[in-house]
Amino acid sequence: MEKLTIREYATKHKLSTFNVMKMTKSGELKTEVITKDGKETVLIMIEEKVEEKVTQAIEKKYEPRSLKVENMLLKKEIVRLKEALAKCREAR
Repeated sequence: MEKLTIREYATKHKLSTFNVMKMTKSGELKTEVITKDGKETVLIMIEEKVEEKVTQAIEKKYEPRSLKVENMLLKKEIVRLKEALAKCREAR
């Protein structure tokens, strides 16, 4: 069974360390706390079954989209942000 630190696990799966910490706190990943040089270090215990689930979840979240779809989504977000900014200006 392989053990990785939070940072190593995040790098391996191209996730943020914050997201990996959330996964450990929620119990999605098995962890072990060790004391190294007077500091507590959290090690993630890698199991094949859990890794498959995590990999599938990551792939579902980040499905590739076409540039046209991305462009359309960004334009909608710009419109929404402009409306929010206009409301803030009116509230002044």
